[in-house]
Amino acid sequence: MLDAAVRFPSLPLAAGVGYKPQHFSALQDDPGPVEWVEVHAENYMGNGGRPLAQLAALSERFGISIHGVGLSIGGEGPLDRDHLARLKKLCDWIKPASFSEHLAWSTHGAEFLNDLLPLPYTPKTLAHVAAHINEVQDVLGRQMLLENPSSYLAFEDSSLSETDFLSELTHKTGCGLLLDVNNVFISATNLGLSPQAYIDAYPTDRVGELHVGGHDEDADEHGHPLLIDSHGKPVVDPVWSLLDYTLAQTGPKPVLVEWDTDVPDWPILRDEACRAEQALGALVAVQ
Repeated sequence: MLDAAVRFPSLPLAAGVGYKPQHFSALQDDPGPVEWVEVHAENYMGNGGRPLAQLAALSERFGISIHGVGLSIGGEGPLDRDHLARLKKLCDWIKPASFSEHLAWSTHGAEFLNDLLPLPYTPKTLAHVAAHINEVQDVLGRQMLLENPSSYLAFEDSSLSETDFLSELTHKTGCGLLLDVNNVFISATNLGLSPQAYIDAYPTDRVGELHVGGHDEDADEHGHPLLIDSHGKPVVDPVWSLLDYTLAQTGPKPVLVEWDTDVPDWPILRDEACRAEQALGALVAVQ
């Protein structure tokens, strides 16, 4: 378990964006309210070249959040030691203000599945995931944040709610939480739950970072709404409203706008960051 003296990451209490290389020059010239950027760890595990040069330049001006997508925290087998070593090398070099991963699995034996797959919330799963989180934090020598998933189904054998599962993980490991507000909205819609009730039950005192993003809308075979976490569109108004509701519970937190597919020109993403900054500004004004 992580030493209790290790503090939460120190990202700016401001808007951030998921960094895309095509925005490098525009981000430097006209960042708007953006004070930090998130990069996916697996894109920066090489030994040189333009990606690492750009990341080094960004780190001189912006806070850096490293977001992993390949550790398979919930995977049945052991963590990939080589992958973890590459991650440690990256974090030791860039010294990010935050490192995060997903509550999901993406490996089966020697196979890597390019997806973030769900887990049943049981005591057995809890112990397994906690052991993996402790291993990651011990190797990296830093606290990690764990992100709640977007859900499309519920497991019959789950005996814990997602919020209780996450709360127990923080107590067993000392990890923090990355609360993805868009994922909450997606899961609540798909499973017929209240997103506000989810936030009310969430261990908000452990939140180190908030995310919002876009999603696709579809329908299942019964005609019920089915939302897909695509990160390829603007954030919809109900998610912005849920962000306002969440910030009222958490207090000011770093807020990231994710846009990973069909990436727009920089002014469009900058405008989304301005909306996130407005949510933070409105919260401060009320306080």
